[in-house]
Amino acid sequence: MSRALLLATAVTLSGVASLAGQTSPEAKLKELGITLPAVGKPLANYVSAVRTGNLVFLAGHGPAQPWTATATGKLGRDLTVEQGYQAARNVGINLLASLKAEIGDLGRVRRIVKVLGMVNSVDSFAQQPEVINGFSDLMVAVFGDRGKHARSAVGMAALPRNLSVEIEMVVEVEP
Repeated sequence: MSRALLLATAVTLSGVASLAGQTSPEAKLKELGITLPAVGKPLANYVSAVRTGNLVFLAGHGPAQPWTATATGKLGRDLTVEQGYQAARNVGINLLASLKAEIGDLGRVRRIVKVLGMVNSVDSFAQQPEVINGFSDLMVAVFGDRGKHARSAVGMAALPRNLSVEIEMVVEVEP
């Protein structure tokens, strides 16, 4: 066997070995007491996810149904930062359900690449990053370092259906 082939085999096997020691995303969700909800149909003329090559683009999602008290309302008036954090975490669960429906197995996720977090907030509210941490913390808890992502967290004057939080994301997956 050539030296290059031996080296490539060793690199591949070391990568597999390092992944083998990691808890699968589905096992991690179970450990966290999270059950993914059924995936709902989009409310308008769009699809929940589009895959192109190794990237999956997920449309903006709100919290999973049935909605809790944190699903709707304006941060800084109707909801606290902690309630917004929980709403963003719930949106993350909903996005994971749509991602799983698209790719079949969350173990195929290479990286959460980019996230846009939109927070329905009053003009004076400036803690959008703390709210969207509810989503980001969940991604890291489920995927480890693969869950760390580039992110924008912005305030919005309004969101559809008076949602408190809407999030979209881009994910790199195994081919």
